[in-house]
Amino acid sequence: MKRAALVLMLVGCGASVPPIALTEQCPAQPSGDYDAVTEAWTRKDSQRALYQEAISVTGIFKSPAWRAAHALRDAENRRLTGDARNQVLQQACADMAGPYEFEILLTTWDRRENDLDRNERAAWHPALIDSSGHEVKPLEILKDKRPVQTVRADFPTFGDFATAYIVRFPRPAEGQQAVLGPNVHALKLVLSSSRGSVALVWNAP
Repeated sequence: MKRAALVLMLVGCGASVPPIALTEQCPAQPSGDYDAVTEAWTRKDSQRALYQEAISVTGIFKSPAWRAAHALRDAENRRLTGDARNQVLQQACADMAGPYEFEILLTTWDRRENDLDRNERAAWHPALIDSSGHEVKPLEILKDKRPVQTVRADFPTFGDFATAYIVRFPRPAEGQQAVLGPNVHALKLVLSSSRGSVALVWNAP
């Protein structure tokens, strides 16, 4: 049996999922509703094997809008005002210049398959797919080792049996297809496995 690519795609998940702006720009006014912004950038998919759920995946793209909302919530929790508050927000925008980052919340029926941080030896293999269909492998995959309640405060969909991972991808080199921007209609992320495929989907308006 050929090894199928498990595609974790940040493209549209169907009519029930609203489109979202795939922009590189930080919002001028960060949203104070952190939970709403996180929900807007969260997608889910699952795959069943016979009568059991083989894998369930939730992905959150840490977009400029998400980073700004997260920074605003952080500043408010720290009771920062004035220049100190602005510096936190500016740093969030500056962080977007680095690798593209996703929080992946992975649940597998066989716990041995929940091992993304083993990289090439893992059961599932993430890869970013641009709008031209080119595959980009991650720079790094790390377990999010923060306390469960801390992770859940950032990502309320973090389930009791899930493992949280931080997956980072390089920015496209000069001449390569853009991942975000006015001409990008979909953003896609990919995982591969012999067990099949799943898709998480974000569409631009």
